[in-house]
Amino acid sequence: MGGTFDPPHLGHLIAAQSAWEQMELDEVWFLPTYHPPHKNHQVVATANQRLQMVKCCTVDHPAFRVCDVELKTRETSYTIKTMEQLQAQYPAYEFYFIIGADMIMYLPQWFEIEKLINMVTFVGVKRSSTVIDWDALPPEIAKKVTMVSMPSIDISSTAIRERLKRGQSIQYYVHAGVNEYVKGNHIYES
Repeated sequence: MGGTFDPPHLGHLIAAQSAWEQMELDEVWFLPTYHPPHKNHQVVATANQRLQMVKCCTVDHPAFRVCDVELKTRETSYTIKTMEQLQAQYPAYEFYFIIGADMIMYLPQWFEIEKLINMVTFVGVKRSSTVIDWDALPPEIAKKVTMVSMPSIDISSTAIRERLKRGQSIQYYVHAGVNEYVKGNHIYES
């Protein structure tokens, strides 16, 4: 499960839990990106701070792991490059890539998607309000997407950063460990 995780929030954890349970995955690896190619905003927290926050919120789950492979590259994070590296490191593993259902329609624009769809199955995490136009998606991509459902939860990293800028609490929006880390390190303060 890739993401900027700036900061990681309960929506990320619920999506990961939903995919883990419904797909019967052995583990879910959280892959914080160094610089995501599809995001226009600047990442606010440093790479190390985002890594530490992901560690804080995954430490108490038996199947959640943190993988810092994209952070080590210190360049734009392309999923194809990450998966090539992970498959070389772990040739016996079968990989899935968890994405929000809102990203499914963008898959045709992903860097080297033609190669990537031969390497992974995408797990689209769908909230009840998400609409996907399967007919508009190339069939070779559509057949490489498996959907799972999750409860609707309207939390975003952007909204959390805004709450913090206004001096509001993020308790119950993020894992308690992330909340403490953010407060203790004065991240996202204006």
